[in-house]
Amino acid sequence: MLAYLPRPPTDTSRYGTFPQKPDLPAAPGALVEDGGQKVAATAAKRGAPMPNYPSAPRHSGFVAGEPSLPPSRGSLTTQHHRGQPSWCPPPAPQDAAARLYPLHALSVANIPNSSRGRTSARSSTVPTPEGLQGRRCKLLEEDSPVVQAGKRQRQRYVTKVGKCQVNLGNIQDKKRFLSDIFTTIVDLKYRWFLFVFMMCYIVTWVLFGFIYFLDAWVRGDMGHQGDPEWQACIQNVDGFVSALLLSVESQRTIGYGTRMVTANCAEGVILLMAQSIVGSMIDAMMVGCMFVKISRPKKRAQTLIFSKNCVISLRDEKLCLMFRVGDLRESHMVDAKIRAKLIKSRQTAEGEFIPLEQSELNLGYDTGEDRLFLVEPQIICHVINRHSPFWDMSAESLRREQFEIIIILEGIPGAALAAGMTCQARTSYTEDEILWGYRFEPCMSLEKGAFQVDYSRFEMTFEVQTPAASAKELQELKELEQQEHSTLSLYWDHLLQPCALPGP
Repeated sequence: MLAYLPRPPTDTSRYGTFPQKPDLPAAPGALVEDGGQKVAATAAKRGAPMPNYPSAPRHSGFVAGEPSLPPSRGSLTTQHHRGQPSWCPPPAPQDAAARLYPLHALSVANIPNSSRGRTSARSSTVPTPEGLQGRRCKLLEEDSPVVQAGKRQRQRYVTKVGKCQVNLGNIQDKKRFLSDIFTTIVDLKYRWFLFVFMMCYIVTWVLFGFIYFLDAWVRGDMGHQGDPEWQACIQNVDGFVSALLLSVESQRTIGYGTRMVTANCAEGVILLMAQSIVGSMIDAMMVGCMFVKISRPKKRAQTLIFSKNCVISLRDEKLCLMFRVGDLRESHMVDAKIRAKLIKSRQTAEGEFIPLEQSELNLGYDTGEDRLFLVEPQIICHVINRHSPFWDMSAESLRREQFEIIIILEGIPGAALAAGMTCQARTSYTEDEILWGYRFEPCMSLEKGAFQVDYSRFEMTFEVQTPAASAKELQELKELEQQEHSTLSLYWDHLLQPCALPGP
């Protein structure tokens, strides 16, 4: 329930470009001699603020001359992994050529952990500084936030394949399911559905077979087998097995002719009519449920695919959240619509906690862009404007957020158009699956007079220049530039105005 609470902000004094080097504990003798001076120096060093962001132009988003980082299309946590601490053995030398990197790659927060306190408390047991350094490196590798984030599995609201991770429990009024028995049977899993299907026939056969056996035993037909003068009600029934065979032959209209109901008793005729009616009702219900269950377009959603990651980049000078959707079948979806929901817990101003609150993300439903002609893979765009919940989100604040975006694509499959059945495909994206400063690669080309779709490039992305600031900050900067430009234009117009000549 508390999975999507906002993460607490980390200490801004630790947002340095490089990791801080902790103070190594000195030897016991040195601590005795000048303990006071070192404690004061340590306190002054810890209180000194670290530099924040490198002084680079905000509009470019790239800094030249930094060491190379391997490109990755995973989450932001694994994408910009930091190096080892400065007191660990230096890594192998890499290419010294200058490369371009996004600005937010250098602004990863150095989140503190508790391993430093534990290593300081146990430092007296380490005999040599080399062992201390190796032990600290190992602890920081195991307990670092990046490693812990990779080990910790996030509980999703909706899985990547579209299954809702919500279990309903403590339902008191369960008779509501029996009032809608048709939907209840159709929604059963196939193993339980086949079990119910078989038990409906087996129970009716056994029940009517027992009634046939009881009637033949009460009337004495079983004791007069082979007597030509005896007027039997049910012929050739000498036990329960033969009565069961009569029940199966009557309900399934097999009619072998050796066992039958005669006209010598009225109850036998009524019993046969009742079994025929009950058998027809069972056939209509179970065959109808089987047809609906098989013809449901539930598996059609398996051929509707979504990109593994979302990307955030500029489009038409606006910051946009984008993902890609495609259809693998040639029988296209009819009247396809797409929606997006943001799942995030929050606390109101009055102190009320709202768990997993759902808010709508505008994918173009006001302009009709949410209605798709899904013939080729399409990139769905959510413009981050004033009405978007991501208006204040920057590349740095994205790392501290916890939310989930649910994507719902629904439409009528072409094969099930006559039945009018709607198919729905779902997926989800967490904050770790959003790539800031990336764009999808094109996957279409023109070959032999037709457009060719290469689905091997469906997931591919490439890095682009994107500012690490939020859409709100970019809008404020743009308005400030426009205001300065208008002021400068008025100043130049005033200077260029011709001077008024004095009259004669």
